[in-house]
Amino acid sequence: MAEAEAAGGAGEGAEAGRGPAPVPAEEGAELAAVIGATVPTGFELTAAEEVQEKLGSASRISRDRGKIYFEVPARGLPQVHRLRSVDNLFVVVQEFKDYQFKENKEDALKDLEDLVKELPWTDPLKVWELNNSLKKKKTKRKKHNLQSTASKEKLNDDGEEEGTDQKDASKQEDCAQNAAGVEPASSQDTEKTPGDNEQSDAKDELQAGSGGETKAGDGKTSEGEAKVLKFRVTCNRAGDKHSFTSNEAARDFGGAVQEHFQWKADMTNFDVEVLLNIHNNEVVVGIALTEESLHRRNITHFGPTTLRSTLAYGMLRLCDPQPTDIIVDPMCGTGAIPIEGATEWPSCYHIAGDNNPQAVKRAANNICSLLKKNENKESSTSLGIPLDIIQWDICNLPLRTGSVDIIVTDMPFGKRIGSKKKNWDLYPACLMEMGRICTPGTGRAVLLTQDKKCFAKALSRMGHIWRKGQTVWVNVGGLHAAVYLLKRTWERAEEKRSFW
Repeated sequence: MAEAEAAGGAGEGAEAGRGPAPVPAEEGAELAAVIGATVPTGFELTAAEEVQEKLGSASRISRDRGKIYFEVPARGLPQVHRLRSVDNLFVVVQEFKDYQFKENKEDALKDLEDLVKELPWTDPLKVWELNNSLKKKKTKRKKHNLQSTASKEKLNDDGEEEGTDQKDASKQEDCAQNAAGVEPASSQDTEKTPGDNEQSDAKDELQAGSGGETKAGDGKTSEGEAKVLKFRVTCNRAGDKHSFTSNEAARDFGGAVQEHFQWKADMTNFDVEVLLNIHNNEVVVGIALTEESLHRRNITHFGPTTLRSTLAYGMLRLCDPQPTDIIVDPMCGTGAIPIEGATEWPSCYHIAGDNNPQAVKRAANNICSLLKKNENKESSTSLGIPLDIIQWDICNLPLRTGSVDIIVTDMPFGKRIGSKKKNWDLYPACLMEMGRICTPGTGRAVLLTQDKKCFAKALSRMGHIWRKGQTVWVNVGGLHAAVYLLKRTWERAEEKRSFW
């Protein structure tokens, strides 16, 4: 795995961690940016492949799981926001590969404070301003489109969750946010072992109170005075060798940022979010480019276990869909996988189904929302999407034997839906029926589950029709889960007997 390259020496303190500052862009030279992206853990390589394919940039994968870094010209920012595999984006101010923290807490925090005035802020802030102006154009276009449609449904480009969902999810947040000199209401310590860093998966929950458009491009107030920007610092820390907490790092680093820029600290209605990511001795300072995670792009109606669109994309990409492939999600829930599939692979035919009528209704609503959003896009003719949704029984699918090319689904974990006990019967029955409908020899399945023991047992019983290819270990809402790529053997499955 490639590591995120960073400046950094092996000496002491802030000076020791610092490397040579990047040379600012010359007048007339093209502005470039090092972009950091949080991605679903386990799918870093998938995201790197997408970046290479769509942007032509090579990515570096961080030692801190769930993050990649790549360089793009600033004019390529709109394409960066259209990536399907990334959750949150930030522009890197500077990276430190081997930052040497002092053992004494006060000294370590003082070094972080001193670091602020040494960092090369100029170009990253230009990138942030450019990103801001792009967001404003998008927001204006969206408002115009919403006014012109009779639909009262809220069609956010990113598919925002309802407020209650955000509140619930924000409880799982394990990174510290702190404005300069302001003590947090509840101290959230983030003592972690090095391998237990999944803050990025919850990162989008921070954005609930960000309050619409940012105003950096406004330049001046009506009185002609320069507008004072509002900011906050968010610190994600993982590792057991630090003498300070993430709250303390955010507080002291934020104080130095406030002093350096004369910005105003504001925890909720901020313009600029400065990120301080600390993973053992790797330190990355960045400025956020997304207000909420890009994974919310397709879903407007959420269920109890809605899958992130970014994770759905990674799963679909694993099975390498080809034009005219028939792709089935037999346990579709709210439809995240088939909707992502139909959006990104429109030359395939996608079929989604679930035994739960509520889930089918939610999925149908999400499809309707996507169709309306497509209609609202300027100067585009909506051609519909190649996707159908059906209520069915997973163990008795109304599909012809051997008629399906790919199966991609999120299987019940036995936590919020179903039970571990039921899975012992359900999993083998599912694998058998999936094997029946899948094309022998060329068919494949990508299945996500947290009930790994039960799945392994079921797979061992179905070894004659399924062969395990690749396994990707992922984090789903704090649960350690696995994505299995299975290949269909040439063994013929039993034909379905007629019931009439």
